Amino acid sequence: MTEMPATGHRESPSRDWRAVVRAWGPPGNERLTTSTGLALLVLLAVETLTTLALRSFLPVHIFLGLLLIPPVALKLASICWRFLRYYTRLEAYRLAGPPRTLLRLLAPLLVASTLSLFGSGVALIVVGHGGGALRTVHTLSFVVWGPLMIVHLVAYLGRTLRLGPADWRRHAEVVVAGARSRRALLVGALLAGVILALAIYPIQHFRGDRGDHAARVQGPPR
Repeated sequence: MTEMPATGHRESPSRDWRAVVRAWGPPGNERLTTSTGLALLVLLAVETLTTLALRSFLPVHIFLGLLLIPPVALKLASICWRFLRYYTRLEAYRLAGPPRTLLRLLAPLLVASTLSLFGSGVALIVVGHGGGALRTVHTLSFVVWGPLMIVHLVAYLGRTLRLGPADWRRHAEVVVAGARSRRALLVGALLAGVILALAIYPIQHFRGDRGDHAARVQGPPR
């Protein structure tokens, strides 16, 4: 008996390979970067607004700061991966081209100020909010980070708004493979941020209450 040919459609190996390249090459990297950037845009906007009345919104400021750490790390990892692949002369990234010269020059300062801003913020949570050098570092980091972030935002806002939601649309997997994985990375980072904030914030809040109680017991300085 003659075997009937399989009717199921099977992608050719070359086409499968092209899908993998697009998923984890420049197209996929750009989608991960912009979707993460879109989420950060909302969270950082709220976090920045809390600084306008920090005394009143300090709990929200701390909680959001902790929540932001994993998605910020994901965004930095995505950007650094692109730079690494470009400067190690991977063909796909070389063909995609580098960022504009000004943005490339500002990128190390933006990354350094971001690390300093979040690092000093976490350190303030660990040691308390009494001020001193850590608060100065945190404030100066924000002063440097703010203008750099505005330049970054102006340069990439249009692309972020256009491509950021792309992986969440219908048939996104068909356009650029790997959409499910990229969505999982972003959702995982946000969930990790929530878990981190829920785990650390109560400890910080307890330490703050204990410090206030100690101050009341000791009374005013003589």
